[in-house]
Amino acid sequence: MGDLINAVILGIIEGLTEFLPVSSSGHMILANKLLGYAHDNQKIITFEIVIQLAAILAIALIYRQRIASLLGMSRAAETVTMKEFSLNKQSKRKLNLVHIALGIVPALGLAYLLKDIIKGEGFNQTPVLLSLVVGGIYMIVAEWLVRSGRIRTVSETMDDITYKQAFMIGLLQCLSLWPGYSRSGSTIAGGMLVGTSYRAAADFSFLMAIPIMTVATGYELLENYKYIKGDNLTFFIVGFLVSFVTAWLVIVFFLKNIQKIKLKHFAIYRFVLAALFWLFIMR
Repeated sequence: MGDLINAVILGIIEGLTEFLPVSSSGHMILANKLLGYAHDNQKIITFEIVIQLAAILAIALIYRQRIASLLGMSRAAETVTMKEFSLNKQSKRKLNLVHIALGIVPALGLAYLLKDIIKGEGFNQTPVLLSLVVGGIYMIVAEWLVRSGRIRTVSETMDDITYKQAFMIGLLQCLSLWPGYSRSGSTIAGGMLVGTSYRAAADFSFLMAIPIMTVATGYELLENYKYIKGDNLTFFIVGFLVSFVTAWLVIVFFLKNIQKIKLKHFAIYRFVLAALFWLFIMR
């Protein structure tokens, strides 16, 4: 029973934090520590992969119509040719697969090159603690620059995002390879820094998350699926279902209330989490 309760707790934490700019990895490290799980527990490592897949499924279903459009499976779908492709020219078409590719390739490529370093050193306590603080400052600065008028918003919706903006967001997404920094935090704030609205940046961040997280999580699952065994199958199923439902509710709530929830609120929360991280793990 204790394991099932922990599965519920961890599933809720994953669903709550995966797509908000608060660092799911930081939360999971802290939660595992408080629940008594060792950082190298292969069962828990595999469990985190499974509940992350549940969160990906939730956001994929929420954006299912947009995904169908991108894949040419709806009437709204539009195509792009290489002749029309330009990093320096504003797209007059709807968001397409070229935008997505430009947004995910930099981080995927760098993650592949640095995978051993990230696994070996990135999840150590001090780097994660620092990234929570630095990431929070990054979001506060990005929001302040936009609100002060120093950066002008030129793309109000996701369909207004240019190829150049998509590529710049992709470069800034590389910051999320620093565990604890937050993928959504780096991309939402990054989008605002390159001239997209808060809502456009959030939509693009969530849509990009589907392929990049599917690739990363799928790769990890291929290495760890053997730890999903009959005696702990219920543990994995409960965590998966809880994570899916929680992520679905969180994303829907966030998108409906996005104008009320500023990046500074998430930044302040990150600072509080960093303090808890220091009190319960670092000391």
